[in-house]
Order: sequence, then structure tokens, then C-alpha cells
Amino acid sequence: MRGTGLRGTGLRGTGLRIKGLQRVGADRDLGAATVWVLAAGLLTVLVALASSAAGAAMVARHRAQAAADLGALAGAGRAMEGEDAACLRARGIVAANSARLVACRLDGFDLTVTTEVSPAGVAGLAGTARASARAGPAS
Repeated sequence: MRGTGLRGTGLRGTGLRIKGLQRVGADRDLGAATVWVLAAGLLTVLVALASSAAGAAMVARHRAQAAADLGALAGAGRAMEGEDAACLRARGIVAANSARLVACRLDGFDLTVTTEVSPAGVAGLAGTARASARAGPAS
């Protein structure tokens, strides 16, 4: 046989040369597909981790804002009783929303509340989510 046929098999046409059960000259390619599949898998895992960390950070920010809003509204209802009573009420509502009260200030009848929430998972390594809200009379 000549040229592009298969040695020792009587088959022609594919351009592959086979010696025994191994391809001649193909030893340098063995395992390359495994490395590419592992690299693609690692890239997929890293993208998934980054996406979940970003999602956890967004959820923490929304939780902090909701706790601040509700705490400010509840505390503003007690503004006439003084800053201590208003901030105590705000602290209870903020804690019920799984957040921490960082600051509470009463300016006239306007109560300003600042809260913090720690994100879950890997996003927690970046820090805490903080939010502020103000509530008081409409006029």
C-alpha cells in the first residue's frame, strides 16, 4: 500500500496511519482534551462563584435598605417621646429584620437610621452592606 492508506489493514482513505492499535505520531496529543475540559470546568466554577458572590452582595444591600426603611418609619412614630424612645423602637425593628443598627439620630421630628447587614458566603469577605433611611412628617 502507498500514501494515505492504513498499514496492515487493507483499508484506504482516512489519512490516519495505524501501527498496531496506536496512531503513529499522535503520542504528543494524548491528554490534551482532558486539560481543556478541566480548564473549561474550572472557568465555569469560577464564573458561578463570582455570580453567586455578586448576588449575595445585592441581597445584603436590599436587606439593609429594607431594615433601615422600616426602622426609620417605626421610630418616627415615637419621635414625640424623644430620641431614646424613637431609636429604641427603630433598633427593635432593625433587629427583627436581621440587621444591625449603626446610627440613629433624631433631628426635630425626622429620624435618620443607618443599618448594616453582612452578606452570606464569599461576598462576606468584601465587607458589610450599609443603608440609611429618613422618616418624619410630610411637611
